[in-house]
Amino acid sequence: MNEIVLPNDTNNLGNMMGGRLLHLMDICAAISAQRHTNHVCVTASVDHVEFQSPIHQGEIVTLRSNVNRAFRTSMEVQISVWAENALERTIRKCNKAFYTFVAVDDNNRPVKVPQIVAETEAEKQCYENAAKRREVRLILSGRMNWEDAHHLKDDLFNALTER
Repeated sequence: MNEIVLPNDTNNLGNMMGGRLLHLMDICAAISAQRHTNHVCVTASVDHVEFQSPIHQGEIVTLRSNVNRAFRTSMEVQISVWAENALERTIRKCNKAFYTFVAVDDNNRPVKVPQIVAETEAEKQCYENAAKRREVRLILSGRMNWEDAHHLKDDLFNALTER
């Protein structure tokens, strides 16, 4: 997905406003979620937003998203953002975030989503990390106890035994 940063999208410093970028990221992620499920998908959470570099007026913003992992009715979508200065012919990575979407039916009830098949090593790493981030989200929201966080406990155990 591409957009050009116009004056109305910027703050007093001439940089794209964070809220405007989050809006575009939400749209881009929703497209990936809906393509994956063939259902309307709603945003359940946004986390781990990294604003690494400001995006300036006149630059072209490129957003790419992919579904890292599907759970029962939800999925994690990763969004990466680049800024291109077409005049200088430069591109830099600016932002990254993880959105959680839930697929819903015509009555706005959650529906089961198709699973992801991770094929490449990079996809497998994203798939595994998505499970860990999900456990962190559930623990922080009070919907999971630490004792039930198997992916996180495995990492902690491996880290301790490697010493």
